[in-house]
Amino acid sequence: MSGFIEGEDRTQATLFPERIDDYVAEDNPVRVIDVFIDDLDISGLGFKSEPAATGRPGYHPKTMLKLYVYGYLNRIQSSRRLEREAQRNVELMWLLGRLAPDFKTIADFRKDNGEAIRLVCREFVVLCKKLNLLSDTLVAIDGSKFKAVNGRDKNYTRAKMKRRLQELEASIERYLARLATADAAEPPGDDAKTLNDKVAALREEMQRLKKLEVRMLEAPDQQLSLTDPDARSMNARGSGIVGYNVQSAVDSRHHLIIAHEVSNVGSDRRQLSPLAR
Repeated sequence: MSGFIEGEDRTQATLFPERIDDYVAEDNPVRVIDVFIDDLDISGLGFKSEPAATGRPGYHPKTMLKLYVYGYLNRIQSSRRLEREAQRNVELMWLLGRLAPDFKTIADFRKDNGEAIRLVCREFVVLCKKLNLLSDTLVAIDGSKFKAVNGRDKNYTRAKMKRRLQELEASIERYLARLATADAAEPPGDDAKTLNDKVAALREEMQRLKKLEVRMLEAPDQQLSLTDPDARSMNARGSGIVGYNVQSAVDSRHHLIIAHEVSNVGSDRRQLSPLAR
């Protein structure tokens, strides 16, 4: 290994262990998160995380907020990923004081405090205004398509439903023709039973689709998503996805998002004026 930069011996003991603060640079953005959350008055925001009268006390809302803000800035959205990062990420160890909430605690905090978290985001925008980080002269507004957990196979529109029913009818006709050929043979073989089973399964699927068609036609926009009811089919970069249309207004000076709105309308038309106001 001579001539290369060599690492330290893992078994070497140190008389004065290094502080975790030494691993976080002074200009690291994680220090901004720490100062912002620590100075934030959350008493009137409606957080439901209260210490239990018995048993192990819960985490302070500010601790969980720091974790979520860090995850947002670093594109870590999953509760399980946040749990893993809190156990191995030096920046999060520094930010949370080596606390490592489990994924269910993280998910429950978001679920129980959604409105309060939104108010924290509003406070951040107010802070940016006080620091003169937002320009009053020019903002850029655009829409982005975000994929939902609902797959395309579980989203139904009138066109999709018509096409799927036609495909099923064509499959049934094809199998019935093969059955007629099989019936002409003596004696009928196992193929005839297999074809009968396939025809029965296809007819059962048609009945299921017709029930879904009734639900779809009753919807205001005549569209149905089974997994994520609010998600809608929309065109994004030439390919259809099932998701949401997020409209964002970005400050021209520092490129900060100052407002956003989530819609399930696929077109950006008629979205500009409401967000601008």
